[in-house]
Amino acid sequence: MTKVAAHRMLISTLGTLLLGVLSLVALMHEPARADLRVCNQTNSRVGLAVGYRDPQGWLTEGWFNLRPNNCESVLKGELNFKYYYIHGVDYDRGGEWGGRSFMCTSEREFSIRGIENCLVRGHDRTGFFEIDTGEQKNWTVQLSEANRLRTPTPGGQPPTDVKPEESKK
Repeated sequence: MTKVAAHRMLISTLGTLLLGVLSLVALMHEPARADLRVCNQTNSRVGLAVGYRDPQGWLTEGWFNLRPNNCESVLKGELNFKYYYIHGVDYDRGGEWGGRSFMCTSEREFSIRGIENCLVRGHDRTGFFEIDTGEQKNWTVQLSEANRLRTPTPGGQPPTDVKPEESKK
């Protein structure tokens, strides 16, 4: 091999190595994704509503449609609050994932401000369960057959009514 050919080969190898290093550096500086993800670990389609308190007050949003055995980011970006609230409905087998923190929902796609007087304002009053993220910037919730409630609470009323603002701070 001539000196010129060896020199060209060395330059080509160094160029390839430099491109590889630059690609790795770019990947390392890419911002990490931080979302509220919900994994539907059932064989059913699930409708999901999410509630949280932002600087303007309480907000509930839905319905997110989760495919069977699939995860979805329902809130994209860094989580800015410690507590989030989830309500899920099993479209295929019945039952729900809910709790004692009542918020407003609607039958169709919605974004509702406030949790007071849901029925008077023309919305449904629905029980959500609390997610304590511990102020993590991303969080994943697992919905499974094991943690699904088989039937809604009779009359939609739990033994005690805990509003989100009265829950743990």
